[in-house]
Amino acid sequence: MTERNGTTKETPEARPSPADGCDDAAASLGDYRAAFHAGRLAMAVLNRDGLVLAANPAFGELVGTAPEKLVAATAADLTDLGADPRVWTAYREVLCGRSERLRCTRRLKHPEGHSVWVEVTVEPLTPEPLSGEERMLLSVADISDRHDLLARLRHLQMHDPVTRLPNRALFFERLATALETAAFEPSGTGRIGLCYLDLDGFKAVNDTLGHRVGDRLLSAVAQRLTRCAESGADRGAGRGGHLVARLGGDEFALLVEDSTGTDQLAELAQSVLDALQRPFDLAGQRLSVSASIGVVERTATGTTATGLMQAADTTLYWAKEDGKARWTLFDPERNAHRMTRQALSSTLRPAVDRGEFTLEYQPLIGLGDGRAQGVEALVRWRHPQFGTLSPNRFIALAEENGAIVELGRWVLTRACHQARAWQLAHPSDQPLFVSVNVAVRQVWDSDLVADVAGILAETGLPPELLQLELTESAVMGSAGRPLQALQALSDMGVRIAIDDFGTGYSNLAYLSRLPVSVLKLDGSFVRGFRSQEHPNPADEMIVEALVALAHRLGLTVTAECVESAEQAERLRRIGCDTGQGWLYSRPVAPDRVAALFI
Repeated sequence: MTERNGTTKETPEARPSPADGCDDAAASLGDYRAAFHAGRLAMAVLNRDGLVLAANPAFGELVGTAPEKLVAATAADLTDLGADPRVWTAYREVLCGRSERLRCTRRLKHPEGHSVWVEVTVEPLTPEPLSGEERMLLSVADISDRHDLLARLRHLQMHDPVTRLPNRALFFERLATALETAAFEPSGTGRIGLCYLDLDGFKAVNDTLGHRVGDRLLSAVAQRLTRCAESGADRGAGRGGHLVARLGGDEFALLVEDSTGTDQLAELAQSVLDALQRPFDLAGQRLSVSASIGVVERTATGTTATGLMQAADTTLYWAKEDGKARWTLFDPERNAHRMTRQALSSTLRPAVDRGEFTLEYQPLIGLGDGRAQGVEALVRWRHPQFGTLSPNRFIALAEENGAIVELGRWVLTRACHQARAWQLAHPSDQPLFVSVNVAVRQVWDSDLVADVAGILAETGLPPELLQLELTESAVMGSAGRPLQALQALSDMGVRIAIDDFGTGYSNLAYLSRLPVSVLKLDGSFVRGFRSQEHPNPADEMIVEALVALAHRLGLTVTAECVESAEQAERLRRIGCDTGQGWLYSRPVAPDRVAALFI
């Protein structure tokens, strides 16, 4: 039908009816409801307050209640969403519209009595078409099979296959958790303890009896450690348990959570030693082993997993160093000393380049005429942090890390320059020789003969004014390269002295075959000369015999640690050639030497 103005007028049959749209929506909603009720996935529709508006039969079966009776129930109570504060907060964010979805894993109690692991999802639904009410869909999927599989895989991943104990990864996971719990949970002791051990000589078992026997031994050790831990946990006053783990190889750890003090850890360590000392019977093999244990116990606050393990590792090293088959408690003072040694060792080489070393000189006095014949060069380290250090603080470290070669070369060069300077400054006086200590590693790790020849040529010092001191243990029994070097230096005109004579090998038969010109008696002999009223005849007889032997071999003798005129007189009477010690002078700077003795 056409109106006069040209527009078309719709007939009632052509106009869409509002009821048609409602029927389509109702049909669609009906489809959704049918799927909702027939679905095997547990689902519930919630309002913004988290109350159940409708639940499907699968959900009712999961919680053990008819679906119609769940209406108006609190969904969080049904699915345990309120037990975890973080999950509860995330859930409220979804209900309030500030987050689009929550997905979490929860453990629910099934109506039949067993536990069920489920994945809970909460997300918004399209608003109700007619009322516009905002709703949420709660779905709960049973993931028990997947969870069990992951748990089994994790167990395999986090446990040692040989001993069935927790491995290194699980140990550090538990350690981190224990530190966090102990530091922030006021009901506990706030302390943590650790016994870190390895078996003494386990490598020999593997090498001689094979890895199969070695694995059986490790498994047997693990069983005994577990029994010790269980017994210790029963006796302990703390509420924490004891974790036993194999960290790798023959290393094990016993972690004591919420420990009660060092006494508890000491008792546990001793029980471990006692248990492991009993012989093991392994398929016809009877084996006895021991263990070294490092024990650390401290407050959790301020303690890190790395710091705790470093302390335990250091203490285990002390136990081995002290003789093995023992436990050793962490000592902060001893550790500070170790850290100082490490700091000194790591800075030795740069310190030479930075000019932190200096030389002092102690005179060598003729006991017959009282005149200075030479000086011994003694190195000092002016450390920027620890102050002036004497040689006994760093020479052994320098020998260990090889810095002694560079340092020894510097000392030799500086001492020869100084001796030459004294000679030039006093040409009419009897020149002083300079005595320099040489480590045996300088002979092995460098060309000492070439170094000495080059330094003498550079400084112009005559070879007879240089004396090199080596310890008795380094010289006696020398063969090959060391002996060749000593012979070459002696042929060059350099004096060779044996330092600390009488405390080492004392191979007197070998002494005659060495290119040595001087024996320096160790100070322990001279200390017996202190008292004229109560002399020690044995000391005097030994020194007298050594002096006579040296003279028969064409050697001169220097007595160290001369501190009194009485000692000097008795040494002179015996026939000792020179003396060195505080009676004459402490080690002094080069200018003091020139003023006193030239």
